[in-house]
Amino acid sequence: MIAQIGDTIRVALRAVRTVGQRSAQRSRCQAGKSSRKATARLAADGCSLLASFATSFPLRGPSPIAAAEMARNLLTRSEGTIGELAHLLTDAAVAAIESGEEAINQRTLRLSRYAGPTERRRLFERELT
Repeated sequence: MIAQIGDTIRVALRAVRTVGQRSAQRSRCQAGKSSRKATARLAADGCSLLASFATSFPLRGPSPIAAAEMARNLLTRSEGTIGELAHLLTDAAVAAIESGEEAINQRTLRLSRYAGPTERRRLFERELT
């Protein structure tokens, strides 16, 4: 399944690690000693993922979603999950087409009907009360 997602969005997903690597990574993160190299790699992979998404939508204009500020905004709204990111960008692409903008940008992100996981949870909890 993960390999299929990587093939679909044309990004190599590195999800397999040994137990030793996982515990070493966890120890570094818990101790607050995450390296700059790992952070830079994560940022590069995130931008690569966003660039792949940008090319997968049939929009006429360029979508600057891999730019640093836009990438931070997208990852914050999607709460860092690929599924939510895909949902957000799909909704933004629909808004871009419907508005005639033909590119994903700040305006089309505001026009999209996307509600993140936290917002959906809040709406659900309000309905229960």
